Amino acid sequence: MARYVVDVMPKPEILDPQGKAVLGALPRLGFAGVSDVRQGKRFEIELEGEPSDALLEEVRAMAGTLLSNPVIEDFEVHLQGESEGAWA
Repeated sequence: MARYVVDVMPKPEILDPQGKAVLGALPRLGFAGVSDVRQGKRFEIELEGEPSDALLEEVRAMAGTLLSNPVIEDFEVHLQGESEGAWA
């Protein structure tokens, strides 16, 4: 089995009201020094077969078609356990 992670975030120029709400709440809860918060979503997708470039591209297609809104969001796809991926 291959498990891929898709992280979806609002594009930097898009207003993030949920992130702003969290940013406003943190100091009230005693957490100082936070200058910005952006809130996104994470998907973990398990596919049959061994990890491969073909499966990675299939998950990227899923992310661009269904899991994100390419107008307002960017996404990153990587094999679980790997720390870096490529933002779309």
